[in-house]
Amino acid sequence: MKESGRKQGAVSPCAACKLLRRRCAQDCVFAPYFPADEPHKFASVHKVFGASNVNKMLQELPEHQRSDAVSSMVYEANARVRDPVYGCVGAISSLQQQIDALQTQLALVQAEVVQMRMNQFTSSTSNQATDSPENASHTSRLAASPQTKSFFSMDMVVDHANMVESLWSY
Repeated sequence: MKESGRKQGAVSPCAACKLLRRRCAQDCVFAPYFPADEPHKFASVHKVFGASNVNKMLQELPEHQRSDAVSSMVYEANARVRDPVYGCVGAISSLQQQIDALQTQLALVQAEVVQMRMNQFTSSTSNQATDSPENASHTSRLAASPQTKSFFSMDMVVDHANMVESLWSY
C-alpha cells in the first residue's frame, strides 16, 4: 500500500529530499507535493525559488492551499526556465496581444457584415422603389418611420485609427 509516494515500512525519499540528498522524514513538507516519480517538478522549483523558500512558503500556508501553491510554483518555475527574463508575464503578454489582434479582426468582420447588410438593404429598397409606384410610396413611408430606423440588431462604431495603436501599445 502506498501513502503519498512512500511504501509503508521502507521510506523512499520524495523528489525534494532525493535531490537535496537528505533523509525524508515522515512529516516532510515536500513529500505530498513532490513525489519520487516526478523529480522534474521539484528540480525546476528548486532552481527558481530555492528549497528553503519553498519550504517557508509551504509552512506558512494552510494545508488545503498548499497543493494549489505548489501547482503555481511549478508553473512559474517552468515558465522561468523557458524564459528567464519574463517567465509567466511573457506568456500572458503574448496571449494578451493575440486577444487584442483577434478582437480587432472580429470588429473588422462585424463592420463588414454591417456594411453588407446595409448594401443588401439599400439595394432591396431601391429595387422595391422601381418595381411599382405603390411600393415606392410604401418604401418611403417605411424609411421615414422611426420603427425602421434601426435595421440591425446592433449598431457599431469602428475606430480604425485607435485599432492599430492598441496592437502596438505593449
